[in-house]
Amino acid sequence: MMLRYIVLFGVVIESVIQIQGAVSLDSCRAMALRNNKQMLINVTRIEGAEYQREVARATYFPSIDFVGGYTYNQKELSIFDSDQMLPVKTFNSATGSYEFAIAKNPITGEPITSPDGRPVPQEVALIPKEAMTYNTHNLFFGALTLTQPVYMGGKIKALNRITEYSTQMAEMQHQRDAEDIIYNVDVAYWQVVSLDAKERLAESYVSLLDTLSRNVKAMWREGVATRSDTLMVRVKLNQAQVDLSKVKDMLSLSRMALAQLCGLPIDSPLRLVDENRQDILSATTLSPQGYDLQQVYDRRNDMRQLELGAKMAQQQSKIEFASMLPNVALIGAYSFSNPNMFNGFKRNFDGNFSVGVMVTVPLWHSGGNYYKYKAAQTNETIMQLNIADAKDKIALQVRQASFKAQEAVKTYKMTLENLASAKENLRQAQIGFREGVMTIDNVMEAQTAWLKANSECLDAQIEVQLCNTYLLKVLGLLY
Repeated sequence: MMLRYIVLFGVVIESVIQIQGAVSLDSCRAMALRNNKQMLINVTRIEGAEYQREVARATYFPSIDFVGGYTYNQKELSIFDSDQMLPVKTFNSATGSYEFAIAKNPITGEPITSPDGRPVPQEVALIPKEAMTYNTHNLFFGALTLTQPVYMGGKIKALNRITEYSTQMAEMQHQRDAEDIIYNVDVAYWQVVSLDAKERLAESYVSLLDTLSRNVKAMWREGVATRSDTLMVRVKLNQAQVDLSKVKDMLSLSRMALAQLCGLPIDSPLRLVDENRQDILSATTLSPQGYDLQQVYDRRNDMRQLELGAKMAQQQSKIEFASMLPNVALIGAYSFSNPNMFNGFKRNFDGNFSVGVMVTVPLWHSGGNYYKYKAAQTNETIMQLNIADAKDKIALQVRQASFKAQEAVKTYKMTLENLASAKENLRQAQIGFREGVMTIDNVMEAQTAWLKANSECLDAQIEVQLCNTYLLKVLGLLY
């Protein structure tokens, strides 16, 4: 939902740029989030994680598979290697049982034996080899199987939790990248605003020097100033014009960089609504100075990713432990073949159903499964230590960012005092120069001090903006 809002908002903003040519900081953020390729990659990763989660859920349900095939055999299948003659029994009414009829010598009445000493039967049943030979040249077979896991030692449940945590981690990474993009856009945005203000400041400084240069030339023509005075002011004016040109070039490059971050053509006429503000700090709200570290930990996406990683390591330990437990599954199948042997040998398709239970019990693997489980536990311990280390670093990062933001505000207040003094000093120098009690050097020193004080005040305002943005980032409040 948030991504759709950003996309729609970005389209509206780009239309506004074409019409008005001025955008706000929020507009630049929205365009950057919409057009950044990494954000689109992250969205695709989230979709992939969702698919993996569905794959894990499917393991709860039975799986049905079909296998079939065809085999050509070179030879036929024959049970006997030759014709077989089997002795048969006859009923003996005297004994009331079936007995083998043995051939006897008609003269002596003794049983006739074969060379190996076995009696020769009087009657035999002939089984030809051809009767027990089967055509198996073309064999067709197939099976439809069903497998339903019953107990896997908790492996399936752990796997589902891992995929759930993976989806959440992908979402966290998406938010982390969004925070980085927003921060980079803010830096580029305020860089443009700063250079635009410095361009106007440089133009004002050039104007001051140009006015001074004309006045000194007039004084030189009247014999009140020397040729050296005019050259000295001219050199200062030329240097100011060179500096103005550099600022303009830097401003153009900064606009290109901001346009690139926003996903716009680098030659877009990108104008910012904060460029003409006299007081840049009036365009923002100062970041909160009070914070609760536990709430910061709960908001920080990197911290939440580490916690999810620890949970995934815990579930991985359960998966390794499950490898040492019995697995139980219900199985069912319907198998068929052609030819088949269910009712004699027939060359047609026939098959039968079968159901059962399959139990797998690990008995002895030389300790391999146990050591895998212990290795997974060590990984879980490492993740917990990483969380503790990250908390210490985040606490230090927050304190440093808060201190830096407070120092930036103090510096800005001092630059305001310096700027007021520099303005008054310049005014006094200009009056004194007109009255003839101040030299040209005094005026140029006052102008240089005025330029420096204005530049430092601009830098201090931008520093306050960036420190506030960074503080919001480390507090987990930027996005």
